[in-house]
Amino acid sequence: MTPRSPADHNRQAHLDAIRQGVGAVVTRFDDEYWLQRDEDGQFPKEFHRAMADGGWLGITMPEEHGGAGLGVAEAAIMMHEVSSHGGGMAAASSVHINLFGPHPIVVHGTPAQKSEWIPNLVAGKDQCCFGFTEPDAGLDTTRIKTFAEKAPGGYLVRGQKVWTSTAQIANKIMLLTRTTRYEDALRPTDGITIFYTDLDRSKIEVRRIPKMGRKAVDSNAIFIDGLFIPEAHRIGEEGKGFSYILDSLNPERVLIGMEAIGIGQDALRRAAKYARERVVFGRPIGKNQGIQHPLAACWMYLESAYLMALRAADLYDRGEPCGAEANAAKFLGARAGYDACLQAVMTHGGFGYAKEYHVERLLREVMLTRIAPITEQLILSFVAEKVLDLPKSY
Repeated sequence: MTPRSPADHNRQAHLDAIRQGVGAVVTRFDDEYWLQRDEDGQFPKEFHRAMADGGWLGITMPEEHGGAGLGVAEAAIMMHEVSSHGGGMAAASSVHINLFGPHPIVVHGTPAQKSEWIPNLVAGKDQCCFGFTEPDAGLDTTRIKTFAEKAPGGYLVRGQKVWTSTAQIANKIMLLTRTTRYEDALRPTDGITIFYTDLDRSKIEVRRIPKMGRKAVDSNAIFIDGLFIPEAHRIGEEGKGFSYILDSLNPERVLIGMEAIGIGQDALRRAAKYARERVVFGRPIGKNQGIQHPLAACWMYLESAYLMALRAADLYDRGEPCGAEANAAKFLGARAGYDACLQAVMTHGGFGYAKEYHVERLLREVMLTRIAPITEQLILSFVAEKVLDLPKSY
């Protein structure tokens, strides 16, 4: 066995320091805090503020604009820790959106845009929502219809978006539009433009979507009618926006996978503790192999998914292709996290259905990771085509 090099030890110490620093913030917010947010649906502003004050919202942002300038591996460790202590996707989503969502600004923004916009995101002064998905387009982004028409000094926008997170409390919006209609574009991916602008509620109607989980981080349908966006709020070149959003897709998949793993490990710890303490027929239920074996299998699948996520993050940070690995990390993490949460509920029996044990909430929270931001079916199709060289199926 090859001994670990000093560089390996230094790298591990670096990641451990991030985990400990994030953990010091996260553990200040207990189960009751997150249960209350699940009940009242209020955005976890105290948690968001604590993460901003700790400097964690800027972990991937450039140092010259107040961030830490770190990579996907560090962000993945951070989000794993965030999701591992009872907050589930409510905790994760309240900060996740800051990590790679604004990436088009970092890569394609002008110096003036970066210096104006990024520091406020890092400090938590601005809250940004993302208007990308549309009800009739779904994952086929080229089919969006929200249109930005040229006007003196900028653009006039009309259209509709759905599943826009945090629009209830956001003051900024990153908006994906068409500036050339689909039927007039040379290629389906042409004619798409990104803007970052004020969320003007006199021109944007925001309707909250009641949903299964992650109640504290709102999801919305938004309706845009005559929103004026100054030309200075366009990111990069007109019509090149589709390529800009591709930069953040693989990091997002890694982070979602890690968040699901963290939730699953949280649920698994709760289940194992309950199995040790719950006595039925004169013995702890954890002594029964019917309880032990499914939980042991969950541990193995979670650990395997964790290693895949770290591999994908490492490849990305080294500038190497990682599409298959990032998609696999999201797929495996979501599956393993969901299975662990489901098994935790079943281990608790009837009490698993009770809110006081929190595992039913974690099951509702982790479900999202199997659905978004990309479906399991598209991931399987991607791997079949790109890795196994099978014909494209969609």
